[in-house]
Amino acid sequence: MILAFNFADLIQIPFGYLLDILYQLTSSYGWALILFSIIVKLVLMPATAKSKRSTMKMSRLTPRLQYIQKKYENDQQKQNEAIQALYKEEGVSMGGGCLWSLLPMLVLFPLYAVIRQPIIYMLHESFETTCEIMNAIKGTADVEGLLPGLISANNTYYEQLIAASRLPEIADQLKALIPEIGERTLQGLNFSFLGIDLAAIPQYNIFASDWVWNWEHIGAFLLPVLSAGSQMITMLISQKVNNSLVTNEKGVQDTDAAKNSQTNQTSKVMLYMMPIMTIFIGFGVPAALSLYWLIQGVVSTVSDMYLTKKFRKEYDAEDAIRLQKAMEAELAELEKERIRAERRAANPDGITENTSKKKLQQKQQKELEAAKAAAKKEYNAKRGIFEEEPEEKQVMSGIPERPFCKGRNYDPYRYASDITEE
Repeated sequence: MILAFNFADLIQIPFGYLLDILYQLTSSYGWALILFSIIVKLVLMPATAKSKRSTMKMSRLTPRLQYIQKKYENDQQKQNEAIQALYKEEGVSMGGGCLWSLLPMLVLFPLYAVIRQPIIYMLHESFETTCEIMNAIKGTADVEGLLPGLISANNTYYEQLIAASRLPEIADQLKALIPEIGERTLQGLNFSFLGIDLAAIPQYNIFASDWVWNWEHIGAFLLPVLSAGSQMITMLISQKVNNSLVTNEKGVQDTDAAKNSQTNQTSKVMLYMMPIMTIFIGFGVPAALSLYWLIQGVVSTVSDMYLTKKFRKEYDAEDAIRLQKAMEAELAELEKERIRAERRAANPDGITENTSKKKLQQKQQKELEAAKAAAKKEYNAKRGIFEEEPEEKQVMSGIPERPFCKGRNYDPYRYASDITEE
């Protein structure tokens, strides 16, 4: 627990000071939270870019992954080996996308503590002093609190956020009860933003008796709805982009593979589940968190569009090269087929000569000897010398190239030294 607390402080304390500085510059918790959300997103941009690149690469490999899964459907080991070989060839890490997408989440969880505990991280009170402040506000079993009914059993998790806006009302009492409390803390925080109390929990039941049709209630009601809507838009854009990146081995977009991919099916489920969860949580927490999620959704949409445009140029260039190579291979195959067709047309019976290297050498040697013999014969004829044509030696097998084969004229006594006549 101590290690976890110290690790969280490495993130929470610096971001707490940042949110406090932005609040003092703008004198508005709402604008400070908006600027804070943008800065956090910019800080996490390198990790977001890594995750986006890995996700886009994985989307491009979908058709080839589906082919491997179908080919080795009954052999899980070969399937895994083929997938790993594909990842290695394309330079994709199996866990890279999840790792980089997990890193922002590890940072965001401590950030919620900064928003949830403004007395500790923005007003910089110690944990012990903060506990004394909350005990004074809520009271004990024997003593009534300074603000009775402010903190109920349903909102104790966000008690600091709720109490920070009411501290000026009980500043004198707190100073008397807790002498070490800071003057800055007694001033509290102004959570009013565009007429909405960001420290209040939005009401979802518009038919409740305490519902009032004014902008404060309506605006707080709209924040969770808008935050869910921004999240849905971000996921829609991301899903559409990822599906457009699914290309086959030739670099051509494969819409069927994109629709049937497991990633696409999961995205469809998350497209509705995440906004529903955001609305459900948004009506159970102070409006400040819904504003934070809303700005995060808007900034995520903008950053996702920027990163998509940036990486899309690289992947489109790769697809163009793959398409060009595929077209060149097809043209080469067509040329080979044309040559084969010409050969079939010239030799419909399919009879071919023996073109082995040894046979060609023997043929060339015979042609050379025949040319020499013809030249010699012509030279002797000019001199008046005529040679008788040698009788062609007949081999008993009937095959000149194979004189010793056991053919029709085979004579087993041809090489006998003594022949006895009976």
